Amino acid sequence: MPELAAGQLPEDAGIPRPLGNRVIVRPQKSEQVTKTGIVLVAEEKDTQVGEVLAVGPGSLEGMSLKLVEPPVEVGDTVLYAAYGATKFTKGDEELLIFKSDDILAVL
Repeated sequence: MPELAAGQLPEDAGIPRPLGNRVIVRPQKSEQVTKTGIVLVAEEKDTQVGEVLAVGPGSLEGMSLKLVEPPVEVGDTVLYAAYGATKFTKGDEELLIFKSDDILAVL
């Protein structure tokens, strides 16, 4: 698969194109294994880690209106703020859209 630049999506992804400095993230489900080997899957609200699916082109900032691109790329695994997202559903999957400022770290 060819490498995608910020703001670009694979044609067959079906994921909306974020505007400005927004980023679309698929939350990861966290798994815990008990001593007896039972796998417990936490709800998406319990984790703040996800995979970046789409990145907007950036936003114009400052007096010079310089374009500042979001500091993440498609495919990055990120840690995000607990309450900074807007949830939406695409197919049977719940996704999150953030301003790039709500992404705390790239893991």
